[in-house]
Amino acid sequence: MIRLFNHQPSTTSRLFWRSCVTRYHYYSTEKPSFDGTTPAFSKIACIGTGKMAHALLKPMITTGFHPAKDFTVFDVSTNLMEQVSNELGVQTAESIPEAIEGADFILCAVKPQNLNAAFFAEFRKAQPHPNAILLSVIAGKTIDVFHHTHINKIVRSMPNTPAQVGEGMTVWSCTPNLTGSDRNLIQTVLSTCGHSMYVDDESYIDMATSISGSGPAYIFLLMESMIDGAVHMGFPRDKATTLVYHTMLGSTLYAMESGEHPAILRNMVTSPSGTTASALYELENGKIRTVIKDAMWACYRRSLEMGNHDSNVGPGRSQTPHVVHAATPDSELSSDDEEVVRQR
Repeated sequence: MIRLFNHQPSTTSRLFWRSCVTRYHYYSTEKPSFDGTTPAFSKIACIGTGKMAHALLKPMITTGFHPAKDFTVFDVSTNLMEQVSNELGVQTAESIPEAIEGADFILCAVKPQNLNAAFFAEFRKAQPHPNAILLSVIAGKTIDVFHHTHINKIVRSMPNTPAQVGEGMTVWSCTPNLTGSDRNLIQTVLSTCGHSMYVDDESYIDMATSISGSGPAYIFLLMESMIDGAVHMGFPRDKATTLVYHTMLGSTLYAMESGEHPAILRNMVTSPSGTTASALYELENGKIRTVIKDAMWACYRRSLEMGNHDSNVGPGRSQTPHVVHAATPDSELSSDDEEVVRQR
């Protein structure tokens, strides 16, 4: 049977996507601006100065959220620490205790393997502010791990590298003792580098690691493959790069603006026996959907392993993860959207 899709944005489709974000407290943020006259914290400490730490520190300073003089960073790599200090104008410390002494906001961005007994022993030598908030960006490490710091207010997050250009997507959760004001403050911090989504259930952060956390790498690999394919056909690399970048950007903005399910948008550009249909046939024949989903499951399992949790989850595994259910039941979908559901 041939089904014709209504290509006008349907109300049900828009509601479906909107429900996905409102259910989990999605904070869509415009580029924030701050006057810097009323700093939120007296001292901000950052332990670890790698790419993820840099992705959060830079916009916090460049947007005017906090002056650079209030930041103190420490990293076991002196060269890396000095690079960040020279670029952003932040203070440096010679040890973890020196960095976090008196701090009321602590960004923990060390590598997962460095979050060990020696790290926590050093951490406990200092006296941070009694009401300090600790924000972790460490993959796989759950909130309970950070109780060894003796800090009561803990936020676990999973940002991604587009935060460096103010277009990050951060999923976060926190201990129940964070007040409404505390949570609004965390939202503001994360708004400096893009968008954020708060989840009540911490287990969603491990799942989000396989979607938004590692997702940019999937996109970059697709970009790389398309650019190389264009070069193979004869396009100059710089021209091929421009075509691919703007195709990715335009398609994403179009999908977000239209509110339609991606399957509908894909069908809109796929004519019977056309060029796109031929390309999609090869992608489907190569099991692109299965490969992508398997990659995401592998990422999710690795995140669980890094947190010392059971990673025997996924298709064909004995454990079943906590699954997100769409807020719009299938029974309420229109006939057009029912076809989309069957294609999921």
